[in-house]
Amino acid sequence: MGPTPNPPPPNRRRRATITDVARAAGVAASTVSRAFSNPNRVNAHTREHVLGVAAELGYSPNPTARALESGRSNTFALLVPDITNPYFAGVINGAEQAATAAGRTLVLGNTRESASTEEQLVRRLGPAVDGFVLAASRLPDDELRRVAGLNAVALVNRATRDVSCVVADYDSGSRQIVDHLASLGHRSILVLGGPPESWSGARRWAGLQAAAAQHDMQVRRFGPYPPTLGGGPAAADAAVAARATAVVCHNDMLAIGVLRRLAERGVDVPGEVSVVGFDDMFGADLCSPSLTTLAERTADAGARAIEMLGRQVYEGVAEPVQLVLPTHLVVRASTDRAAVRP
Repeated sequence: MGPTPNPPPPNRRRRATITDVARAAGVAASTVSRAFSNPNRVNAHTREHVLGVAAELGYSPNPTARALESGRSNTFALLVPDITNPYFAGVINGAEQAATAAGRTLVLGNTRESASTEEQLVRRLGPAVDGFVLAASRLPDDELRRVAGLNAVALVNRATRDVSCVVADYDSGSRQIVDHLASLGHRSILVLGGPPESWSGARRWAGLQAAAAQHDMQVRRFGPYPPTLGGGPAAADAAVAARATAVVCHNDMLAIGVLRRLAERGVDVPGEVSVVGFDDMFGADLCSPSLTTLAERTADAGARAIEMLGRQVYEGVAEPVQLVLPTHLVVRASTDRAAVRP
């Protein structure tokens, strides 16, 4: 008995074309086109009739054809350095909702904490999209300005001259962290830093230094450590060796990794060491102990960045804008009064 032949492909219905809609509606194809792309130029009754016929036939405009006609793809790209980091879930969610509400398509790219990968994605996607949201970009300032000269760009969690951006208020946020730790009797802070090219890391460090000076507190920085759970063990071991009573981590991922390692070593948090993170990502309140952290408006940042791109691309607004969003400290169980060191 011979092999069973492959089944025939399913008999799919042919997709309706603009010509089909025009014939069924009794109008010219150009009228159908205007009903979708420029409705103000079509009589309201005619437009409703055309859209009704199109819906019955299952017709929708071809986005590629419309892009060729208009020179716009109605597509934005959002690039993030680590798609597995829950911090960026908020940015992605906010950007996606704003893009959908504006009738745009959003393409997501993961740069894997690599400036070269980010540059390659920008170069490859540039001709296909109307603009980029670059979240926590790892590109140098000069390269960012070069990219912005060729494409519409809005930055999230990064600022550089002549490029529109949405950033968190790290000056106020860092001061809130230091005020909180000072109120608990801590006289020194150990900062466990992240990637050296991180703009937000540099801003947070500067803010923590300035706030510590106002309280006459000592502040030190160790690192860099990977901003992931895997970076936690080495960072926690360094904190134990330094006999720190309070540590502030680059982000919540690193902070949770530190909490895990301290638990493995039998170090009580917050009895012996208080731990603070940045971002208030999903899960920060679910770890043990729950994490004190600086909350940022990540979804709002993603949405605002999409709005910035829309104004650049479709309204011709060329002047760069910097938007600073407020932050607030969320106090949970990982911080308490300073331990008394013998």
